[in-house]
Amino acid sequence: MVAVRMIFMGTAQLSCPILQALAGAPNFQLIAVVTQPDRPKGRHLKLQPSLVKELAVRLKLPVLQPARARDPDFIHSIRKLEPDLIAVAAYGQILPQELLNVPRFGCLNVHTSLLPKYRGASPIQRAILNDERETGVTIMKMDAGLDTGAILDQQSTPITPQDTSETLHDRLAEMGANLLVRSIPEFVAGKLQPCPQPNEGASYAPKIKKEEGHIDWQQSARTIWNRVRAFVPWPGAFTFLPGEGQGRLLKIWRGEVVESSGRPGEILEAAKEGIVVGCGERSLRILVLQREGGRRLTAEEFLTGFRLRPGQQLT
Repeated sequence: MVAVRMIFMGTAQLSCPILQALAGAPNFQLIAVVTQPDRPKGRHLKLQPSLVKELAVRLKLPVLQPARARDPDFIHSIRKLEPDLIAVAAYGQILPQELLNVPRFGCLNVHTSLLPKYRGASPIQRAILNDERETGVTIMKMDAGLDTGAILDQQSTPITPQDTSETLHDRLAEMGANLLVRSIPEFVAGKLQPCPQPNEGASYAPKIKKEEGHIDWQQSARTIWNRVRAFVPWPGAFTFLPGEGQGRLLKIWRGEVVESSGRPGEILEAAKEGIVVGCGERSLRILVLQREGGRRLTAEEFLTGFRLRPGQQLT
């Protein structure tokens, strides 16, 4: 089989295992990598490349960084490269139909949900937030809509009680890389046909906002537990300690549901085994937490330096 001339488009950390897998496959010829422009980061706002650009440079691959994927000059440059196929994963922009039409086999996207569920920017977090028991990855042939293209292949994985968005992200990235590498040759050979997405079961996963991390203790302990897991590593589920002044924000990184009950937000127990807080239904035992400006601590470590007592209220 003649090597498939490919362009890869990606920006976020999720993209890196996929780019690495494509670069290591002998039946693909990566002719360019497209990623977002360098962005100012840190206190001094120094321009920083995306993780995908850093990897592409290490792999000695040509890198393109258009400000907008719909820019006519960029589309013309892609057309001149004559790709057979474009693979996309967490690129960060919706691609116009004019660009999708350039490669003769079209554009394939790796999406971290079982489409048509959780189209959009945050499928991993939303699946955990909504107490899903499984999720997965989908390889789809892209159209101009938001994750509405026809499905080539899917693979599912359970969401375990130990999973956070971080662990699930890493697992789905590896699954997506393997599934894409396996799907492309069959698709190019005509053995794998795209199947239109069903309308039934379609849902949308909007981008996570920082304020969504604020815990509402009126909710059930399981709902709050899911919020904690969904928001690792960002934005973190948070509450506020009793008292006034600075440093009241408290991030919760790990917890568990317990059967005790009490007033929502009330500290019921503060012991080395954990800090138990009442919820709308059952209670949450906080196991790992972080005070604003501090580091992550176990409950036992936290209580040696900050006194909490039963009856105090988290808000």
